[in-house]
Amino acid sequence: MNHQQALTKYLAAFVGEMVNSGITEVVVSPGSRSTPIAMVMAEHPGLNLHVHVDERSAAFFALGIAKAARKPVAILCTSGTAAANYYPAIIEAGISRIPLMVLTADRPHELRDVGAPQAIDQIHLYGHNVKWFVEMSPPDGGDEMARYARTVCARAAATAMRQPAGPVHLNFPVREPLIPALEDSLFEFSERKERYVNIQQGELSLDESTLEALASAAGNGPGVIVCGPMEDERFTEAVIHLAEKLQYPILADPLSQLRSGSHDKGMIIDAYDTILRIPGARKFLEPKLILRFGAMPVSKALSLFIKENRQARQIVVDGGSGWRDPLISATEMVYCDESVFCQQLASRLDKSNNYDYVGKWQTVNQRAKEQLAEIRDVPELSEGKLFCLLADLLPHQAALFVGNSMPIRDLDTFFFHTEKQIRVLANRGANGIDGIVSTALGSAAVMKEPLYLVLGDLTFFHDLNGLIAAKLYKLNITIFLVNNNGGGIFSFLPQAEHPKHFERLFGTPLDLDFSHAIEMYGGSYVPVTDWDHFHQAFAELKDEPGLKVIEISTERDRNLSEHRNLWKSVSREIVLTIEGLDNEA
Repeated sequence: MNHQQALTKYLAAFVGEMVNSGITEVVVSPGSRSTPIAMVMAEHPGLNLHVHVDERSAAFFALGIAKAARKPVAILCTSGTAAANYYPAIIEAGISRIPLMVLTADRPHELRDVGAPQAIDQIHLYGHNVKWFVEMSPPDGGDEMARYARTVCARAAATAMRQPAGPVHLNFPVREPLIPALEDSLFEFSERKERYVNIQQGELSLDESTLEALASAAGNGPGVIVCGPMEDERFTEAVIHLAEKLQYPILADPLSQLRSGSHDKGMIIDAYDTILRIPGARKFLEPKLILRFGAMPVSKALSLFIKENRQARQIVVDGGSGWRDPLISATEMVYCDESVFCQQLASRLDKSNNYDYVGKWQTVNQRAKEQLAEIRDVPELSEGKLFCLLADLLPHQAALFVGNSMPIRDLDTFFFHTEKQIRVLANRGANGIDGIVSTALGSAAVMKEPLYLVLGDLTFFHDLNGLIAAKLYKLNITIFLVNNNGGGIFSFLPQAEHPKHFERLFGTPLDLDFSHAIEMYGGSYVPVTDWDHFHQAFAELKDEPGLKVIEISTERDRNLSEHRNLWKSVSREIVLTIEGLDNEA
């Protein structure tokens, strides 16, 4: 067997097992050293290949596919700095628990550390940001090496999916010549044709005595349930049933998937970010127990509430066995599948009579929402008003991807619960503004629902070249570009009180006309001038295929005063409401 045949058999064994393991989406960036892997992948009828020339954008694009599809995606690049450009997306995938199979081609061992081109040290390139690293054996045509390739592939796919999910890295040293011997029988295996090894994975659960103890503690409320980002489709029904049994309000982050849908939302509190900015409200709503699910919520006010209540019993439930406690306030870490935990705990509880406490939350939540809704009356183009209108505008069965910095915070404040089924996504692992366009487009590539992206001008600029995917693959996406000509979130931070260097270091106005970039990528662009124009543009573009960008220009200073005036208005109303509730008691 010559080199070309051995190379092909080895790589075909790996690629075939990848499909057997459930990986069907691959994002490939062109390169020389990765040639044989890419060509073998292109031959497999079970793989859907997306070719993306920019590795940094490609990795985020794959992240978006994996996020939307809730299954692992493979990414392939050549050696050298191409692999380094994957790093930001791998960091995000690791923290966000998104499964990726990272495949990097490499120089063979004899070309390392000798001055060869495109040769960098790729061993453990991503450090602890991946769950598992394998330096693959150089390709060999023996049956034993085919078994090795299939086994490693199956293990890598299972490791990426095992909770907590995340990225794995396989580094392939490949010798020239790089062209494989492609033939019709490439993926016909002589043994174990379906899968070489089946890897069974279960869910973490608790023993009976632990559940009984937790049920006893939870029944002694009052308490709250805090739900951060969650993607388990079973969780919504399970946690609402538990909340009704306990009579605990659910403080639902917009990424918890609890704010939209046809489920009962009587226990859902969606204005907590504004309520908990008020010291008197935090004192009035003090709990004895905090039960937390998912990653940390967006709201800093909620984080402060959790920190101020360290005297309360604080239970963090994590099916991924992580340590989600940046506030250092947890009294217990419970390693159990979140949906299973809710179901098992609820089955051991009688319905609580803790109606007074949850009633307080429901009353102040309603008052806060009534006050916040006044932003609908703002005549000027407004960032907060945009998010308040989204639940009205977006169709049923839509997906909403939200950029970091101010957009995700405005979503938390102004996006109230709705009967529409709107899946909300964001990159809240490392909370960066990089790769947002590419991630959203990756999600759009596999979603049946129409996808909408809201992001700021700096975030858009940061990933403009990600728009190429929309052009190449004719992806349908509507982008609401909030352009306040700079970093709007910094106006809310302490450095805004030091104006001498503020604009230069933090405001960073770009003064860009984005229309040229959108035209280059074949998109439709409408810079709206007022709300009537906005509604008209949305209606006209709604059914148009491809890339659509609606730019909403706002002013940072006015946005700051608008938010602060609203918060003051809510604070006055909530203080009066609390006084009234105290008098009734």
